[in-house]
Amino acid sequence: MIISASRRTDIPAFYSDWFLNRLQEGYALVRNPLNIHQASKIKLTPDVVDFIVFWTKNPEPLLLKLDKLKDYNYYFQFTLTSYDSDIEENVPKKGKYVIQTFKKLSDKIGKNRVIWRYDPILLNDKYTIDYHTKNFEKIAKQLSDYTEKCTISFLDLYKKTEKNLSGCNITPFNEQLIRILAKNLSEIAHSYDLDIDTCSENIDLSEFQIKHARCIDADLMEKLTDYKFKVSKDKNQRKECGCVESIDIGAYNTCKNGCRYCYANFNQKQVDINYAKYDCNSPMLCNKIDSLQDKITERKVKSIMEKNCNGKQLNIF
Repeated sequence: MIISASRRTDIPAFYSDWFLNRLQEGYALVRNPLNIHQASKIKLTPDVVDFIVFWTKNPEPLLLKLDKLKDYNYYFQFTLTSYDSDIEENVPKKGKYVIQTFKKLSDKIGKNRVIWRYDPILLNDKYTIDYHTKNFEKIAKQLSDYTEKCTISFLDLYKKTEKNLSGCNITPFNEQLIRILAKNLSEIAHSYDLDIDTCSENIDLSEFQIKHARCIDADLMEKLTDYKFKVSKDKNQRKECGCVESIDIGAYNTCKNGCRYCYANFNQKQVDINYAKYDCNSPMLCNKIDSLQDKITERKVKSIMEKNCNGKQLNIF
């Protein structure tokens, strides 16, 4: 089983104590986003958790606690953009803080386990193609010794994100704009020996040596462990998404980063309400079980990592 922690919220930045307590307890409770009175009990012991994929903009709260993950395999999807607080309200200063955190994390676990994400890319009068090109290079130069690739994507204006971005005067992407920016970023990435790929983009950018990403990536897991992973494409994601199956243990409307483009937060008021419920000792993130209304089902999970000839699974730590 692969655990996603989490596409729905920034667990390393805000809920690392809860996450580590869940590993210690050996399980977490996760509500079904489509039916709030249904919850799954997810076993989180090392015998069934083959890999954890962390998604974060600031893993600093987890840095000093990585020893508590010694029984687990993991890597990080680390989003580091060039936006100011008008777009990413609560993300710490990039140059003074986040870039240094990226380097510290890479030094601790290895640059092949820290994926740099420059996404989603949005355009307006301030964040122009020229702006992104210049600032992408500034970041790439600083991270080139601390990661092996960068994943990019171009903003999709869903109803939720469109509402959150009201007043930002967003310029919608078309194919021409995408190709101009993709060419620029690809040339920069390759000049610093970084691979570059796109997340959930249908457009073919292979002429710029840009591949389609698999953010929850069985191939990467196999490289990190030398073992095979018996897993299929995640059918619950968009068809353009290359990720393999995983179980997400996060919760929507709980991320405090305050990113205007976020699809996982529906409104800030609900985020504040949910965050007020946070209890690091609760089995469920920012929520509790109602014994009268909620139904808990234990989800059947198992290891998907093939065994070696001695019948033992390899752990990378």
